[in-house]
Amino acid sequence: MYVGTLSFDLLLGDVHSLKQKRSVVRPIVAELQRKYAVTAAEVGEQDLYRRTRIGLAAVSGDPEHVTDVLDRCERLVAARPEVELLSTRRRFHTDEDE
Repeated sequence: MYVGTLSFDLLLGDVHSLKQKRSVVRPIVAELQRKYAVTAAEVGEQDLYRRTRIGLAAVSGDPEHVTDVLDRCERLVAARPEVELLSTRRRFHTDEDE
């Protein structure tokens, strides 16, 4: 079993409230889940309205498939015009990890 995790540090564009932030973040999370069958959520910076951290995980029996899914997810988020991708962090885990 292979598990890949990916987190995005994002700067949001013209957002002036937490309500506006939710209207930007929720569609991104939903699209990641729908298109790529990953588990995704806002995982950090919930109290800041212009910053957010989105985390996701993908599980597969094939490490190349996990890499492909994470690559596609990263391209999707990077292409969103309403956010600026500041950084990403990618990790891989196997069932043999301690």
